[in-house]
Amino acid sequence: MSQSVSSFFKETTKPLTSGRRPWSVFLDLTLLNFPSSIHDTTTRITQNFFHFSVNYSIILSIILSLSLLYHPLVLIALFITLIAWLSLYFSREEPLSVLGYQVSDWMVLVVLFVVDFLVVIWGGVFQNFVVGGGIGVVLMLLHAGLRSTDDLVADDIETSPYANLLSDDDGDYNAPPTGGL
Repeated sequence: MSQSVSSFFKETTKPLTSGRRPWSVFLDLTLLNFPSSIHDTTTRITQNFFHFSVNYSIILSIILSLSLLYHPLVLIALFITLIAWLSLYFSREEPLSVLGYQVSDWMVLVVLFVVDFLVVIWGGVFQNFVVGGGIGVVLMLLHAGLRSTDDLVADDIETSPYANLLSDDDGDYNAPPTGGL
């Protein structure tokens, strides 16, 4: 039984964590510096959020869990809802059917959000959740705004399925076109 549960979690979370970047790249202190302008700051935040989205999600989850440390029943209830998210939304390949009726992904999403919200309200931890989430978002914005993105472009090109189209190994693209119309 425990083997099937652990294999279920491994298979379910594999696609979710496949976008995680190495922590050594994420935490490279040599790439932290102040941006030169507001435009540079917003560009960094956007690029870093897309590039490190799984890392930021892991950090936010840890901070939210720590903010609920003194409420173990709520943590257990949220862990159960996490299992529901994994099994009913993320790892499901065929449509969900309840009492012979097909349930849309949108309905599953809404129900899971409502259940999570009710668990937070039931546990009386809404304030903890908001403060923990706020701290997590501030830390993510600080990291994303201060981390240089110069190394990300080359990394994204290497891992892109369109790497052949994005490379400029074929010649000089600034040369004027030859021939007429």
